[in-house]
Amino acid sequence: QVQLVEAGGGLVQAGDSLRLSCAASGRTFTIYAMGWFRQAAGKEREFVARINRSGSMTLYADSVKGRFTISRDNAKNTANLQMNSLKPEDTAVYYCAADQGIAPTTQIRDYDYWGQGTQVTVSS
Repeated sequence: QVQLVEAGGGLVQAGDSLRLSCAASGRTFTIYAMGWFRQAAGKEREFVARINRSGSMTLYADSVKGRFTISRDNAKNTANLQMNSLKPEDTAVYYCAADQGIAPTTQIRDYDYWGQGTQVTVSS
């Protein structure tokens, strides 16, 4: 089992940048692919980005491609989400998640462990 704790959320203006981090503890971090999801008020949780175990492959939602960058530091057991050129529609609670599988999935049901979420609010 792995425990995940997100940090770095906050209130920013449109066009600003923000960096989210996800600290993992418990089982060996490198056996998990890591993902970021978000859930806006009144909407379903949606996929944002994924990075494989080694950090060599990434996957992004079309809505964030070119603006967000997912990364991981296996020595520090952390996964990060660099968010640039933020838009009001990026406002949501952001969750990190861990997946023991190998296939590059974007489906919520495929992720085994979740953090508690961190709020990101982008004002116009």
